[in-house]
Amino acid sequence: MRHMTPSRTTTATSTLARISVCLVLATSALALSGCMSGKDDDIDVLALAAETEPADVLYNQGLANLEGGRLKEAAAKFNAIDRQYPYSEWARKALVMRAFTSYRSGEYEEAVTSARRYLNTYPGTSEAAYAQYIIGLAYYRQIPDVTRDQKASARAAAAMQEVIDRYPESEYAEDARTKIRFSRDQLAGKEMQVGRYYLERREYIAAINRFKRVVDAFPQTRHVEEALARLTEAYYAMGLVQEAQASASVLGQNFPDSQWYKDSYALLQSKGLEPRAGSGDSWFGKATRAITGAPS
Repeated sequence: MRHMTPSRTTTATSTLARISVCLVLATSALALSGCMSGKDDDIDVLALAAETEPADVLYNQGLANLEGGRLKEAAAKFNAIDRQYPYSEWARKALVMRAFTSYRSGEYEEAVTSARRYLNTYPGTSEAAYAQYIIGLAYYRQIPDVTRDQKASARAAAAMQEVIDRYPESEYAEDARTKIRFSRDQLAGKEMQVGRYYLERREYIAAINRFKRVVDAFPQTRHVEEALARLTEAYYAMGLVQEAQASASVLGQNFPDSQWYKDSYALLQSKGLEPRAGSGDSWFGKATRAITGAPS
Protein backbone atom coordinates (compact mmCIF):
# COMPACT_ATOMS: atom_id res chain seq x y z
CA MET A 1 0.00 0.00 0.00
CA ARG A 2 1.34 3.39 -0.96
CA HIS A 3 1.38 6.03 1.72
CA MET A 4 0.63 9.70 0.97
CA THR A 5 3.54 11.94 1.62
CA PRO A 6 3.21 14.59 4.35
CA SER A 7 3.16 17.38 1.77
CA ARG A 8 0.29 15.78 -0.13
CA THR A 9 -1.63 15.19 3.09
CA THR A 10 -1.29 18.83 4.05
CA THR A 11 -2.44 19.93 0.61
CA ALA A 12 -5.50 17.66 0.70
CA THR A 13 -6.46 18.85 4.16
CA SER A 14 -6.17 22.47 3.07
CA THR A 15 -8.30 21.81 0.01
CA LEU A 16 -11.03 20.15 2.07
CA ALA A 17 -11.02 23.07 4.49
CA ARG A 18 -11.46 25.55 1.65
CA ILE A 19 -14.34 23.52 0.23
CA SER A 20 -16.03 23.44 3.66
CA VAL A 21 -15.73 27.21 4.04
CA CYS A 22 -17.17 27.76 0.57
CA LEU A 23 -20.08 25.46 1.35
CA VAL A 24 -20.82 27.34 4.58
CA LEU A 25 -20.69 30.67 2.78
CA ALA A 26 -22.86 29.42 -0.04
CA THR A 27 -25.43 28.05 2.42
CA SER A 28 -25.47 31.34 4.30
CA ALA A 29 -25.93 33.29 1.07
CA LEU A 30 -28.82 31.07 0.04
CA ALA A 31 -30.47 31.49 3.40
CA LEU A 32 -30.08 35.27 3.24
CA SER A 33 -31.37 35.27 -0.31
CA GLY A 34 -34.41 33.33 0.82
CA CYS A 35 -35.13 35.86 3.55
CA MET A 36 -34.73 38.76 1.15
CA SER A 37 -36.75 37.29 -1.72
CA GLY A 38 -40.10 38.76 -2.69
CA LYS A 39 -41.53 42.24 -3.19
CA ASP A 40 -40.44 45.10 -0.92
CA ASP A 41 -38.24 42.79 1.18
CA ASP A 42 -36.16 45.72 2.36
CA ILE A 43 -39.30 47.12 3.99
CA ASP A 44 -40.13 43.74 5.54
CA VAL A 45 -36.67 43.55 7.07
CA LEU A 46 -37.07 47.04 8.45
CA ALA A 47 -40.45 46.15 9.88
CA LEU A 48 -39.04 43.06 11.57
CA ALA A 49 -36.13 45.03 12.98
CA ALA A 50 -38.54 47.61 14.34
CA GLU A 51 -40.45 45.13 16.47
CA THR A 52 -38.34 45.84 19.55
CA GLU A 53 -37.86 49.58 19.08
CA PRO A 54 -39.61 52.04 21.43
CA ALA A 55 -42.30 54.24 19.87
CA ASP A 56 -40.36 57.48 20.18
CA VAL A 57 -37.31 55.92 18.53
CA LEU A 58 -39.42 54.62 15.65
CA TYR A 59 -41.06 58.02 15.22
CA ASN A 60 -37.76 59.89 15.08
CA GLN A 61 -36.37 57.31 12.67
CA GLY A 62 -39.43 57.84 10.49
CA LEU A 63 -38.89 61.59 10.49
CA ALA A 64 -35.22 61.14 9.62
CA ASN A 65 -36.09 58.86 6.73
CA LEU A 66 -38.73 61.31 5.54
CA GLU A 67 -36.26 64.17 5.68
CA GLY A 68 -33.75 62.08 3.76
CA GLY A 69 -36.24 61.24 1.04
CA ARG A 70 -36.45 57.56 2.01
CA LEU A 71 -40.22 57.51 1.86
CA LYS A 72 -40.77 53.73 1.96
CA GLU A 73 -38.59 53.40 5.01
CA ALA A 74 -40.40 56.30 6.68
CA ALA A 75 -43.77 54.69 5.97
CA ALA A 76 -42.53 51.40 7.47
CA LYS A 77 -41.54 53.16 10.71
CA PHE A 78 -44.85 54.99 11.04
CA ASN A 79 -46.76 51.80 10.28
CA ALA A 80 -44.76 49.94 12.94
CA ILE A 81 -45.84 52.49 15.56
CA ASP A 82 -49.46 52.18 14.52
CA ARG A 83 -49.24 48.39 14.73
CA GLN A 84 -47.28 48.06 17.98
CA TYR A 85 -48.51 51.07 19.98
CA PRO A 86 -52.15 51.60 18.87
CA TYR A 87 -54.02 54.63 20.27
CA SER A 88 -50.89 55.96 21.93
CA GLU A 89 -49.75 59.55 21.52
CA TRP A 90 -47.01 58.33 19.19
CA ALA A 91 -49.53 56.39 17.11
CA ARG A 92 -51.59 59.56 16.74
CA LYS A 93 -48.60 61.52 15.50
CA ALA A 94 -47.43 58.67 13.29
CA LEU A 95 -50.82 58.39 11.58
CA VAL A 96 -50.84 61.96 10.32
CA MET A 97 -47.22 61.64 9.24
CA ARG A 98 -48.13 58.43 7.43
CA ALA A 99 -50.74 60.41 5.53
CA PHE A 100 -48.16 63.03 4.61
CA THR A 101 -45.63 60.38 3.58
CA SER A 102 -48.20 58.81 1.25
CA TYR A 103 -48.92 62.23 -0.23
CA ARG A 104 -45.21 62.84 -0.82
CA SER A 105 -44.96 59.42 -2.46
CA GLY A 106 -47.80 60.18 -4.84
CA GLU A 107 -50.01 57.56 -3.18
CA TYR A 108 -52.95 59.94 -3.03
CA GLU A 109 -55.69 57.46 -2.21
CA GLU A 110 -53.66 56.11 0.70
CA ALA A 111 -53.00 59.68 1.87
CA VAL A 112 -56.71 60.47 1.88
CA THR A 113 -57.53 57.21 3.68
CA SER A 114 -54.94 57.80 6.42
CA ALA A 115 -55.95 61.43 6.86
CA ARG A 116 -59.64 60.58 7.08
CA ARG A 117 -58.87 57.87 9.61
CA TYR A 118 -56.98 60.43 11.66
CA LEU A 119 -59.90 62.86 11.58
CA ASN A 120 -62.35 60.14 12.57
CA THR A 121 -60.18 58.97 15.46
CA TYR A 122 -58.70 62.27 16.68
CA PRO A 123 -61.06 65.04 15.48
CA GLY A 124 -60.21 67.61 18.14
CA THR A 125 -56.42 67.48 18.15
CA SER A 126 -53.93 70.08 17.02
CA GLU A 127 -52.99 68.05 13.91
CA ALA A 128 -56.60 67.76 12.68
CA ALA A 129 -56.30 70.86 10.49
CA TYR A 130 -53.17 69.42 8.93
CA ALA A 131 -54.89 66.11 8.21
CA GLN A 132 -57.77 67.91 6.48
CA TYR A 133 -55.28 69.98 4.51
CA ILE A 134 -53.50 66.81 3.34
CA ILE A 135 -56.81 65.52 1.97
CA GLY A 136 -57.20 68.73 -0.01
CA LEU A 137 -53.62 68.53 -1.28
CA ALA A 138 -54.06 64.92 -2.39
CA TYR A 139 -57.07 65.84 -4.52
CA TYR A 140 -55.47 69.07 -5.72
CA ARG A 141 -52.43 67.22 -7.11
CA GLN A 142 -54.75 65.06 -9.20
CA ILE A 143 -56.44 67.96 -11.01
CA PRO A 144 -56.05 67.35 -14.77
CA ASP A 145 -56.14 69.85 -17.61
CA VAL A 146 -59.49 71.49 -18.28
CA THR A 147 -60.34 69.23 -21.21
CA ARG A 148 -60.70 66.22 -18.89
CA ASP A 149 -63.13 65.26 -16.14
CA GLN A 150 -62.87 67.68 -13.22
CA LYS A 151 -64.00 65.41 -10.36
CA ALA A 152 -60.68 65.96 -8.60
CA SER A 153 -61.18 69.75 -8.83
CA ALA A 154 -64.56 69.47 -7.11
CA ARG A 155 -63.12 67.26 -4.38
CA ALA A 156 -60.14 69.53 -3.87
CA ALA A 157 -62.36 72.60 -3.55
CA ALA A 158 -64.65 70.83 -1.08
CA ALA A 159 -61.77 69.52 1.04
CA MET A 160 -60.04 72.89 1.16
CA GLN A 161 -63.33 74.57 2.05
CA GLU A 162 -63.46 72.23 5.04
CA VAL A 163 -60.08 73.60 6.11
CA ILE A 164 -61.45 77.14 6.02
CA ASP A 165 -64.79 76.33 7.63
CA ARG A 166 -63.48 74.12 10.43
CA TYR A 167 -60.04 75.60 11.00
CA PRO A 168 -60.25 79.25 9.90
CA GLU A 169 -57.35 80.32 12.12
CA SER A 170 -55.00 77.55 11.04
CA GLU A 171 -51.82 78.21 9.11
CA TYR A 172 -53.28 76.28 6.18
CA ALA A 173 -56.37 78.44 5.63
CA GLU A 174 -54.76 81.01 3.34
CA ASP A 175 -53.25 78.44 1.01
CA ALA A 176 -56.56 76.58 1.06
CA ARG A 177 -58.26 79.74 -0.32
CA THR A 178 -55.70 79.96 -3.11
CA LYS A 179 -56.23 76.35 -4.10
CA ILE A 180 -60.01 76.74 -3.96
CA ARG A 181 -59.80 79.61 -6.46
CA PHE A 182 -57.78 77.49 -8.85
CA SER A 183 -60.04 74.44 -8.41
CA ARG A 184 -63.19 76.46 -9.02
CA ASP A 185 -61.60 78.12 -12.02
CA GLN A 186 -60.96 74.66 -13.46
CA LEU A 187 -64.59 73.68 -12.87
CA ALA A 188 -65.81 76.85 -14.56
CA GLY A 189 -63.41 76.28 -17.44
CA LYS A 190 -64.83 72.84 -18.01
CA GLU A 191 -68.38 74.24 -18.11
CA MET A 192 -67.24 76.82 -20.65
CA GLN A 193 -65.65 74.16 -22.84
CA VAL A 194 -68.88 72.16 -22.93
CA GLY A 195 -70.95 75.31 -23.45
CA ARG A 196 -68.86 76.37 -26.44
CA TYR A 197 -69.27 72.91 -27.92
CA TYR A 198 -73.05 73.20 -27.74
CA LEU A 199 -72.98 76.77 -29.07
CA GLU A 200 -70.95 75.72 -32.12
CA ARG A 201 -73.51 72.99 -32.79
CA ARG A 202 -76.34 75.54 -32.37
CA GLU A 203 -77.75 73.64 -29.43
CA TYR A 204 -78.54 76.93 -27.77
CA ILE A 205 -80.56 75.77 -24.76
CA ALA A 206 -77.85 73.34 -23.69
CA ALA A 207 -75.21 76.04 -24.21
CA ILE A 208 -77.18 78.61 -22.21
CA ASN A 209 -77.54 76.20 -19.30
CA ARG A 210 -73.78 75.74 -19.16
CA PHE A 211 -73.00 79.45 -19.36
CA LYS A 212 -75.59 80.28 -16.71
CA ARG A 213 -74.07 77.67 -14.42
CA VAL A 214 -70.70 79.41 -14.70
CA VAL A 215 -72.30 82.68 -13.56
CA ASP A 216 -74.38 81.03 -10.82
CA ALA A 217 -71.81 78.62 -9.36
CA PHE A 218 -68.50 80.32 -10.14
CA PRO A 219 -69.18 84.08 -10.19
CA GLN A 220 -65.71 85.04 -8.96
CA THR A 221 -63.75 83.17 -11.65
CA ARG A 222 -62.12 84.63 -14.74
CA HIS A 223 -64.60 82.83 -16.98
CA VAL A 224 -67.61 84.94 -16.03
CA GLU A 225 -66.95 87.66 -18.63
CA GLU A 226 -66.92 85.19 -21.48
CA ALA A 227 -69.93 83.33 -20.08
CA LEU A 228 -72.03 86.52 -20.15
CA ALA A 229 -70.85 87.32 -23.67
CA ARG A 230 -71.71 83.81 -24.82
CA LEU A 231 -75.14 84.14 -23.23
CA THR A 232 -75.67 87.34 -25.20
CA GLU A 233 -74.63 85.52 -28.37
CA ALA A 234 -76.84 82.49 -27.72
CA TYR A 235 -79.94 84.52 -26.79
CA TYR A 236 -79.40 86.76 -29.81
CA ALA A 237 -79.14 83.75 -32.12
CA MET A 238 -82.44 82.42 -30.73
CA GLY A 239 -84.18 85.76 -31.29
CA LEU A 240 -84.58 86.35 -27.53
CA VAL A 241 -83.73 90.03 -27.78
CA GLN A 242 -84.58 91.11 -24.23
CA GLU A 243 -82.50 88.31 -22.72
CA ALA A 244 -79.59 89.18 -25.02
CA GLN A 245 -79.82 92.84 -23.97
CA ALA A 246 -79.99 91.89 -20.29
CA SER A 247 -76.96 89.60 -20.55
CA ALA A 248 -74.95 92.34 -22.21
CA SER A 249 -76.11 94.78 -19.53
CA VAL A 250 -74.84 92.54 -16.72
CA LEU A 251 -71.55 92.22 -18.58
CA GLY A 252 -71.26 95.97 -19.04
CA GLN A 253 -72.13 96.78 -15.43
CA ASN A 254 -69.46 94.49 -14.06
CA PHE A 255 -66.79 94.54 -16.77
CA PRO A 256 -67.19 97.80 -18.70
CA ASP A 257 -63.65 97.70 -20.12
CA SER A 258 -63.79 94.08 -21.17
CA GLN A 259 -63.26 93.09 -24.79
CA TRP A 260 -66.10 90.64 -24.31
CA TYR A 261 -68.41 93.56 -23.51
CA LYS A 262 -67.22 95.48 -26.55
CA ASP A 263 -67.97 92.47 -28.75
CA SER A 264 -71.40 91.97 -27.20
CA TYR A 265 -72.23 95.64 -27.58
CA ALA A 266 -71.20 95.55 -31.24
CA LEU A 267 -73.38 92.49 -31.80
CA LEU A 268 -76.45 94.28 -30.46
CA GLN A 269 -75.62 97.49 -32.30
CA SER A 270 -75.58 95.58 -35.60
CA LYS A 271 -79.38 95.36 -35.25
CA GLY A 272 -79.85 98.77 -33.71
CA LEU A 273 -80.07 97.39 -30.16
CA GLU A 274 -78.20 98.18 -26.98
CA PRO A 275 -77.75 96.59 -23.56
CA ARG A 276 -80.76 96.95 -21.27
CA ALA A 277 -80.95 95.80 -17.65
CA GLY A 278 -83.41 93.11 -16.68
CA SER A 279 -85.68 93.39 -13.66
CA GLY A 280 -84.13 93.14 -10.24
CA ASP A 281 -85.86 89.88 -9.42
CA SER A 282 -84.92 88.23 -12.71
CA TRP A 283 -82.01 85.87 -13.19
CA PHE A 284 -80.00 88.75 -14.63
CA GLY A 285 -80.50 90.88 -11.53
CA LYS A 286 -79.45 87.99 -9.31
CA ALA A 287 -76.43 87.38 -11.55
CA THR A 288 -75.22 90.93 -11.03
CA ARG A 289 -75.51 90.57 -7.25
CA ALA A 290 -73.65 87.26 -7.35
CA ILE A 291 -70.78 88.74 -9.32
CA THR A 292 -70.46 91.81 -7.11
CA GLY A 293 -70.96 89.81 -3.92
CA ALA A 294 -74.00 91.86 -2.93
CA PRO A 295 -76.65 90.14 -0.77
CA SER A 296 -79.48 88.51 -2.68
